[in-house]
Amino acid sequence: MSDALLRVEGLLTSFPGARGVRLPVVDRVDLAVARGEAVALVGESGCGKSMTALSIVRLVPKPGRIDAGAIWLGGRDLLGLPVTELRRVRGAEIAMIFQEPATSLNPVQRVGAQVVEAITLHERVARGEARRRALALFEQVGIPDPPARFDAHPHQLSGGLKQRVMIAIALAARPQLLIADEPTTALDVTIQAQILELLAGLARETGTAILLITHDLGVVNQLADRIAVMYAGRIVEEGSRAAVLGAPRHPYTQGLLRSMPARALPGERLAEIPGVVPAPDAWPVGCRFAGRCSIAMDVCHAHEPERTPLGDGAAVRCHAVAAESPR
Repeated sequence: MSDALLRVEGLLTSFPGARGVRLPVVDRVDLAVARGEAVALVGESGCGKSMTALSIVRLVPKPGRIDAGAIWLGGRDLLGLPVTELRRVRGAEIAMIFQEPATSLNPVQRVGAQVVEAITLHERVARGEARRRALALFEQVGIPDPPARFDAHPHQLSGGLKQRVMIAIALAARPQLLIADEPTTALDVTIQAQILELLAGLARETGTAILLITHDLGVVNQLADRIAVMYAGRIVEEGSRAAVLGAPRHPYTQGLLRSMPARALPGERLAEIPGVVPAPDAWPVGCRFAGRCSIAMDVCHAHEPERTPLGDGAAVRCHAVAAESPR
């Protein structure tokens, strides 16, 4: 994608395994997000989604490390930045929202002060102006009665309000890219819908790009413009929301969709994908999904599938699809 704000190319992130061998958990991943676009990175737990997000902002926990690849934000090489410059980029140009706001907010500091701190950390503004902007952010993210909530401590707020405070902190420096890692998992269905509507509205109004990390395809259907499906460290299918959800090509994506509760008939047993995602030290030689796939062929167990373009930016890694595609 030539007009991408974020471009990830050949990203390889590894952790040490037995006998000193390094094991990739993010394996040669390519990903792009355009300005104002919402891209969802989906898959089961253990597929490498969150580690991809942490790699983008160079927050891979030790002893993990980024071994190869390139990460570009608006033409700037993030992997080549010195740490001091990278710290400025985090928050100012890339912001993150995590799954559980209760563990991300300072429990002894008033929430308004935490938003003010996020503003003054990246911009030279007077405290009074920072407070005015923080109150405006509270209103923008839908926090009722901002002046009253401004001086509350995190424990005095509901889960939904705490998540809105986290979004306000993330938006404090007007970032170009917002990475949301399972931002609604800990919330009830009603609040989840409100947060998703809020994120979608912010993307439309501010042009902020969103990379959404989730396992919930219902969330994806509400927010994403494009979808990248991840399995065992690799992107196995990508395309527009309509293409991936309406006509999925990879057997893994098809299995994820069949297992959605909304697709089950009343009284019908919910479909499931047999087996589990293999750990990095147990990745098979061929297609990593072959052991769980009902249509796997001999070639699937022997050779890793290449990326097969499907048109309009869509692509899939599957031997069965490649065999059907014109050469």
